[in-house]
Amino acid sequence: MRVIAGTARGRALKAVPGNGTRPTTDKVKEAIFSMIGPYFDGGTALDLYAGTGGLAIEAWSRGIEKLVLVDKEKASIDIIRLNLQAVGAIDAAELYRNDAERAVKALAKRGLKFRLVFLDPPYRMTGMDKQMEELALKEMLEPDALIVVEHDSAVHYAKEITGFQQIREAKYGDTIVSIYRFEGIDSSDRSEEYATIDES
Repeated sequence: MRVIAGTARGRALKAVPGNGTRPTTDKVKEAIFSMIGPYFDGGTALDLYAGTGGLAIEAWSRGIEKLVLVDKEKASIDIIRLNLQAVGAIDAAELYRNDAERAVKALAKRGLKFRLVFLDPPYRMTGMDKQMEELALKEMLEPDALIVVEHDSAVHYAKEITGFQQIREAKYGDTIVSIYRFEGIDSSDRSEEYATIDES
């Protein structure tokens, strides 16, 4: 793995030992940033299932100013820290070992708002639509914030989720990248239709 573009272009990134994580491949990572816009003018990004930190680091290299990375596994946190140090992004990042639900609650109390959010959970995990709604209801998203959901091809998300509109979707092997734009949400709104898994 490597940083594809920007100030840290070409820097190698370490992977988490073992099979517990599946890092986003360089091909998929390049495709993601071609879809959401190759470069950014500041802002804060949240990587809620950070793994190696590769997606957040790529965003920082391309102009995102601040990173918040969360993972519940110590091995991942150790690798993320090494990768942040390798590219010179350690001072721009906050790194937390926690599960997503607790992390969101803690971050919401601080009033943080995010321009870009990566949701790349463990294999075949669902619930990212609910996670998106939670971020919106806790007022953690900037207007027109982008949400990048990387998920198994057996998991299907709606084109419209309360407060969000899917703007792109692309399949790469057994991985699908779904990209949503935040369009605003009322505190009384909650979707009743959530992700499904194709068991066929």
